[in-house]
Amino acid sequence: MNKCILIGNLTRDPELTTTASGVSLCRFSIAVNRAYANQNGEREADFFNIVTWRGLAENCSKYLSKGRKVAIVGNIQNRSYEDKDGNKRFSTDIVAEDVEFLTAMGSSDGERPSASKKVDMAPVDNDDLPF
Repeated sequence: MNKCILIGNLTRDPELTTTASGVSLCRFSIAVNRAYANQNGEREADFFNIVTWRGLAENCSKYLSKGRKVAIVGNIQNRSYEDKDGNKRFSTDIVAEDVEFLTAMGSSDGERPSASKKVDMAPVDNDDLPF
């Protein structure tokens, strides 16, 4: 079975392209914090290349940007290719089956809005309640 689940922040804006046959393809990368700190007390992160296809690719391109938090469900895919100098290169991508947008649309700094934000509410008259 080849399945992975990642939660992280985009490290760059998504890049939308189209294949020769007209299929949408979107690439972006995310940083995922490790659960522990290193010897210096610093939290490290791992970086993953994400690939989405078709309608999911178009939505990611339209609604995601650098800093946004996402949850990715997909599979790991290894590939090899030759670069322009003829050297064989290897790449590992996460091909996303599902992308959940975790940052609220109104938030521009990549952080979720605080749940403790005060909201002004009108007082309730208990005599008007039916119970």
